[in-house]
Amino acid sequence: MDQQESKNKIWLEKKFPVILIHTPFGLHFFDRVADTKAARVYTRFSTYLMPIITALGIFLIVSSLFLVSSSGAARAGQRDIGIQANLLIPGLNPYLPLTYGWIALVITIVIHEAGHGVVARVYNVKVDSTGILLFLVFPVGAFVNIAQEELLKTPLKQKSAILTAGPLNNMILVAVCLIGLYFLVSTLTPISTHSAPQNGVLVMDVGDHTLAGSIGLSKGSIIESVAGQKTQNLEDLGKFLRSNLGNRVGIMWKDQTGHQIIRFVTLPKHVEANQGILGISITNVTPDPAQALRLYKSAFDLRSDPRIHLVLLFPPTIGAGLASVPYSTLMAPKYQSSVLGSDFAPVANMLYWIMFINFNVAIFNALPIGPLDGGQFYKYLIENRLGSKKNKVENVSRLVSYAMIAMVAIVIISPYLIR
Repeated sequence: MDQQESKNKIWLEKKFPVILIHTPFGLHFFDRVADTKAARVYTRFSTYLMPIITALGIFLIVSSLFLVSSSGAARAGQRDIGIQANLLIPGLNPYLPLTYGWIALVITIVIHEAGHGVVARVYNVKVDSTGILLFLVFPVGAFVNIAQEELLKTPLKQKSAILTAGPLNNMILVAVCLIGLYFLVSTLTPISTHSAPQNGVLVMDVGDHTLAGSIGLSKGSIIESVAGQKTQNLEDLGKFLRSNLGNRVGIMWKDQTGHQIIRFVTLPKHVEANQGILGISITNVTPDPAQALRLYKSAFDLRSDPRIHLVLLFPPTIGAGLASVPYSTLMAPKYQSSVLGSDFAPVANMLYWIMFINFNVAIFNALPIGPLDGGQFYKYLIENRLGSKKNKVENVSRLVSYAMIAMVAIVIISPYLIR
């Protein structure tokens, strides 16, 4: 393939705080890969898949909207972790770890952009430049600039393949990581212990502006009693709290240093049946590792209850994921891998976060919103149906984009509007 390159050497473009390092290496790579039979087969395969990825994204958004509108517990949970949990920014998102998240985000963007570049070259569409994207001095991914004037001249099927390749690459990596997780989790066995099981309720997380926070109950504490009644498990805690609604009760717990603390608090007079009272995420002190492992393995079985599959999306850093995910900080010490021994957790976490970020980036980019891949695809599709009526195309595209943005915004802000 012949491609006129505007630059044959490395050069910098500064758009503070973003720095783009343009290199010719990506251009050469795209040309080599595009000349292969596998790339041509992949290109044909990707042509019709954008609507499927979009439909999945809209289904998840509608499901989330239904959940937060019907469940007080879901709304409280979203308020507890904060609105920043909707951003895939390591360090800002409360459950996205900095190291795993940063590495996964770089891999995600590189894979995404490479898809666009390779498929563009299969159709001999010029790629103006490619390179590494830095935020200040930190690499956050890559970029591929496809010549827009050439893209506009291509048939709709070719546009579709080029725009779909990014999200599709991400979804393929999701599948690869899930397969890797399945095989890794399949090598795990619980470590047998002879110590007597502990009773009590372990606090995994404490929400902001909650009853638990007001009395100083902290993450990692073990709740021992409520109103003088010993809490041996989750059921006890829920029963004792609900039987004392409206009353002032004493809550006794042991913090992470082993200090025993008792504080008094007045419980609300009424709480919805599915809503928490203290504003904490909890689990039994000693979750059964064998049971947790069985549950996680069953999530990979397509014959399982569809709700079981959601376990695969539980972040291993917060809430139910701490007790349900075998490679979380709480559960990892309870297992041994026949392949990696006790060092399996970093590999499993890396696979999980690559899967998680790729899934979210693919879904988001396939939505019919403005400059996103999905937004561009559906604009071209509308243009193909309406012909040369440019103003009408712009108006319809804008309407679809605004409707999608409104739906996403409602999901994000509804926990703060509905109490």
